[in-house]
Amino acid sequence: MLVQVREFSFKMTYFEELKKSMDYLSNKQDTIFIGQAVEYAGTAMTNTLIDVQSEKLMEFPVCEEFQMGTSIGMAMNGFVPISIYPRWNFLVLSLNQILNHLDKIIDISNGGYNPKVIIRTSVGSERPLHPQDQHVGDFSDAFRLMLKNIEVIQLKEPEDIYASYKKAYEREDGKSTILVEYGDFYNEK
Repeated sequence: MLVQVREFSFKMTYFEELKKSMDYLSNKQDTIFIGQAVEYAGTAMTNTLIDVQSEKLMEFPVCEEFQMGTSIGMAMNGFVPISIYPRWNFLVLSLNQILNHLDKIIDISNGGYNPKVIIRTSVGSERPLHPQDQHVGDFSDAFRLMLKNIEVIQLKEPEDIYASYKKAYEREDGKSTILVEYGDFYNEK
């Protein structure tokens, strides 16, 4: 007698892949999560951190440039910060630290410093309610043109998420990474 076996493929959702990625990063001894709505609820990203140990969460007020400067300092001291900006439009406010410091520090220190920061940001959700233009910018292409030592990765499909966050953590080329999420995909994919 032959028994037919069905193969089931379980595909995780966009949100589940993000949560899996944050859980993976939180289990690394040298990681810390920095940003707005990291420790306290406030954005859709907060729910992806629900199982991250509280001692790894560092809540920041709305001070984007200071947050990135702190992230760089922590990276220079052996941490791998996951610096979270709920929207690209907010991340733009830290451009000085990203462009003139994080991206250039390996060059201006003649290779003496090469801090690795994982930068997590998002294009704001437009559905079911459009929050207006100050929350839905996608500046990925513009940042790619400006940066030479930081990679920008757009996370458009669920299956790309975990591998991209893992790459950002494990990379040995010394580059920092900006990972761009899409708010509408949290519930759509």
